[in-house]
Amino acid sequence: MNELQHETSPYLLQHANNPVHWNAWNPKSLAKAKDENKLIIVSIGYSACHWCHVMEHESFENEEVAAVMNAHFINIKIDREERPDIDAVYMKAVQLMTGQGGWPMNVVTLPDGRPVWGGTYFRKNDWINTLERLQEIYTQQPETILDYAQKLHDGLQSISVIATNDSDTNFDFELLSTLVTKWERSFDWDFGGMARAPKFMMPNNYEFLLRYGYQTKNQTVLDFVNLTLTKMAYGGLFDTVDGGFSRYSVDMKWHVPHFEKMLYDNGQLISLYANAYKLTQNKLYKEVIEKTLTFVEKEWLTQEGSFYSALDADSLNAENHLEEGAFYVWTKDELQALLEEDFELFSAVFNINEFGFWEQEHYVLIQSQSLETIAKEYSIPIEKLEQKKKSWEQLLYVEREKRSKPRLDDKSLTSWNALMLKGFVEAYKALGNPNYLTIALQNANFIIKNIWSPEGNLNHSYKDGKATINGFLEDYAHVISAFIAIYEVTFDEAWLQNAKQLTDYTFDYFYDEKAQFFSFTSHYDDDLITPYFEVEDNVIPASNSVMADVLFRLSIYFGNAYYEKIAQQMVQNIISTVEYPSAFSNWMTVLLHFSEQNKELAICGNNALDYLQKINQTYIPNIIIAGSQENSKLPFLENRFSEKETLFYLCQNKTCQKPTDNFDEIIKEMGL
Repeated sequence: MNELQHETSPYLLQHANNPVHWNAWNPKSLAKAKDENKLIIVSIGYSACHWCHVMEHESFENEEVAAVMNAHFINIKIDREERPDIDAVYMKAVQLMTGQGGWPMNVVTLPDGRPVWGGTYFRKNDWINTLERLQEIYTQQPETILDYAQKLHDGLQSISVIATNDSDTNFDFELLSTLVTKWERSFDWDFGGMARAPKFMMPNNYEFLLRYGYQTKNQTVLDFVNLTLTKMAYGGLFDTVDGGFSRYSVDMKWHVPHFEKMLYDNGQLISLYANAYKLTQNKLYKEVIEKTLTFVEKEWLTQEGSFYSALDADSLNAENHLEEGAFYVWTKDELQALLEEDFELFSAVFNINEFGFWEQEHYVLIQSQSLETIAKEYSIPIEKLEQKKKSWEQLLYVEREKRSKPRLDDKSLTSWNALMLKGFVEAYKALGNPNYLTIALQNANFIIKNIWSPEGNLNHSYKDGKATINGFLEDYAHVISAFIAIYEVTFDEAWLQNAKQLTDYTFDYFYDEKAQFFSFTSHYDDDLITPYFEVEDNVIPASNSVMADVLFRLSIYFGNAYYEKIAQQMVQNIISTVEYPSAFSNWMTVLLHFSEQNKELAICGNNALDYLQKINQTYIPNIIIAGSQENSKLPFLENRFSEKETLFYLCQNKTCQKPTDNFDEIIKEMGL
């Protein structure tokens, strides 16, 4: 076995038996490359990645490939989920070199870590030929590689610098209208999402569009969001049998997914569907929430209260070979045998036809019409069809459980846990299920007990009772956001104090005054080949945009002008440079915080929590809520509690209206 046998990451352990002499990323491995003056192969992937498994089988398990790699290179294997900082830096390099990126990602670097070549998946012979050629050049013409490495490094350094904007702050909210109009040209009005494939869900895109459509009364945008959420719920992307979303769809209609299920996607999508349900009361959204959280609780929630990370795309098929999607797909014969006389109606609902066909006689279940439309077409009551659909799904679930399950990635990542925690909180707001809040609180207490160290820092990963890897900015940002969300449903100020403590820690160990942003890595950590400030919103929003959001919220609760100033400066630096709104949608959401429509509501009195629950069932993204059932020293609530009555204080721009005890009046004032 190679050095990866000593790691805990499921992805690294999958490679522990490879004939390649893999090392983990650590000072010893990096020093070895310098001592022996060898090029480094940095190979990055994750446990649920299908093409990572393919390249492992074709190349890294192959003795011929291993001989080339072991003879001339120091080989380092990295789990991108454990080390998102390293992944991000080398991904930028690969994108500069090739114009694209993805996983597996393979980079060859100088002994000091500066990249000289890179790409994603390679076939065995291409991989061998490339490595042999690189080694030949490094041996015979080292100046060629050194010169290229320096030019690439200079390019990486230049794109790591973010321009600052020190002009007087005067946000132009018309800019959002211009950006949305530009964005609309990419909307897919047939299936929702963007008009391209593959299709990623990008939850923070639709969180922004939902809020923007609501606040500007733009029905076109709201219709597009609802079309997208409906089609995603219909598609094979969503596992209608057992709940949960896969990572993305390879086609335009959300049909055939890359079958891995990731915690971070499902956490964010629950928040999105919860907010959409509050606005629309669409039963389909409620079904998605309930199914997905049942799946998460059953498959990913641990006894300690943490969440596992992912389920693999691959599982063993009937021939006992690993195959992508084998657990999830069906043949027509299988379905006919299971459903018997119901097969025709089932086929109409889930398209066991050309529309739902995938490959090799397999179908991926997908709806294309509402149950109401199908019930009308077949002249059956909608209630009967809804019941049939539930019974079919249960029948398929029982049969599917007999199959070999996809492999589980059983590490717990702090940032992803926080996203799922927040999803449970948002679902509790929308549906009022107390079990959702119970699970959220279990997870929050797990983070406090096992992830938050006595020294004040968060750790990034947890497995086998051990927390490892000093936390990244994403861990702090999402945990702070999740703790604020818990406060929003409990009015327990301990969660706000925890959020503030972590925020102050990020100022001490992550904030860069010159850059006016937070570094992705702590000042405690070893420097990478270039600084990294995460500012582009991706499938997960940028950690800096999340920090801007939480700083704004905490500035209200604690009356902290410095927090507000930093949030404002960060937004100002970014917003004037936005060309592609989809890559900055969470920043655009934060910009809406500074609009005239944003308000604050304090609910103070013995019945505060009762009123809070009613308000939380309503979609009001432009209202920041605080409250107490006793005297509070929180600056925003100080001297507002009354034992005799429950009072509502509606505020805007640090000015509050006269308090009222009339709930209907305050609802009207909030525009509901």
